[in-house]
Amino acid sequence: MRNYLFVDGYNIINAWPELKEASGANLQQARENLIEQMIEYQSFVGERVTIVFDAHLVKGSNQKNETISGVEVVFTKEHQTADSYIERQVEQLTRNQRNRVRVATSDWAEQQFVLGSGATRISARELRIEMDLVKKNIRKKAEEIRQNRSALADRLDDETVQILEKWRRKQ
Repeated sequence: MRNYLFVDGYNIINAWPELKEASGANLQQARENLIEQMIEYQSFVGERVTIVFDAHLVKGSNQKNETISGVEVVFTKEHQTADSYIERQVEQLTRNQRNRVRVATSDWAEQQFVLGSGATRISARELRIEMDLVKKNIRKKAEEIRQNRSALADRLDDETVQILEKWRRKQ
């Protein structure tokens, strides 16, 4: 089974207080912050993440796709909304029943379309809860690794440790 998560970029930025605040001063920084968080999320959960940003009001803009550390970032073309891009992708992917597709948005109309297409919707608040849980699990796993890490000498037999110690002293 393939798992996909489409994120309505500006919808999430405007729904998460820390990103909304950052976007007031520097929208690019808010986008980068969201992308970084989704990279971390994707690396832990293994879901293929695509973040879609509206560029439909940008005169003459062409669709721009780039992959950043495994996360696909899409800026739509002129006259195309993030919603319409996501809807088209959802329709294509849900044709294959092996695909599990989720869309992160708090836009009610978009959520209704997503549900009607056989995908699952996740609100901005629910995504924030999942992100917080992922971050907590990453910290927990890092702590376990740190605690389980042992020195090389702890894993060697006494004879090998003595040989290495003699060799070190000769150097």
